Amino acid sequence: DKAIVAAYPWGKIGMSVCYDLRFPQLYRDLAQAGADIITAPSAFTETTGRAHWHLLLRSRAIENGCFVMAPAQGGAHPNGRETYGHSLIITPWGEILAEAETEPGVIFADLNLEDISAVRARLPSLQHDRDYARPENHT
Repeated sequence: DKAIVAAYPWGKIGMSVCYDLRFPQLYRDLAQAGADIITAPSAFTETTGRAHWHLLLRSRAIENGCFVMAPAQGGAHPNGRETYGHSLIITPWGEILAEAETEPGVIFADLNLEDISAVRARLPSLQHDRDYARPENHT
């Protein structure tokens, strides 16, 4: 129930998990709080992963001008559940720097944190944020 950004000597990391990807306002709050990188460890099912995983992660990176690092559980599990996998590292411009498949493994990418300010200068939506009143019939 609280957006968390952790400061490190090399940048600020905003934290989220799995289902949070469906709530863009959390990612906006993390970016507005200074996040350079947002993490999203997840276990999307095969079905929702195939349909939404790449699209949602790339959208969160683009709309907030942040790097997104998304480790993901993948493969078949003893209980019959199947997760999508495809761990990703995405640039603030929405480009995929590294991607895994479903098998266990590690992916790496060099992050140029200067890309964040360059992208945010080209697309200054964080500076143009504004509050909106919800429609009156919102419950």
